[in-house]
Amino acid sequence: MRPLWLFSIAVLMAMVAVTTWASLEANVLVGFQRLLADRWGVATLCDAYFGFVWFWLWILYKEADLGRGLLWLLLLFALGNLAMAAYMLIQLHRLPPGAGVDALLLRRAG
Repeated sequence: MRPLWLFSIAVLMAMVAVTTWASLEANVLVGFQRLLADRWGVATLCDAYFGFVWFWLWILYKEADLGRGLLWLLLLFALGNLAMAAYMLIQLHRLPPGAGVDALLLRRAG
């Protein structure tokens, strides 16, 4: 599981860095308007948000509470891969020592 920990931490750090860097040029709304003005920008947004929904379906499967699942959907839509990395780190932290990938991916009983 160590590679998943390292990858999740790397994604979290990279997204904080690139988001901070982008914010120094323009606020998110200006950047969003620029993105929507370009067809490839729209295609990239669609690709990203469909990916967020795929990840969210796994979250919905894992979480017993629909409210918590909906909160994660909002976090995914607002924060993207920052939220994905955070969710993965939370799931990895909850695993018992020596747990396999099945314990990470599958719903816990109870």
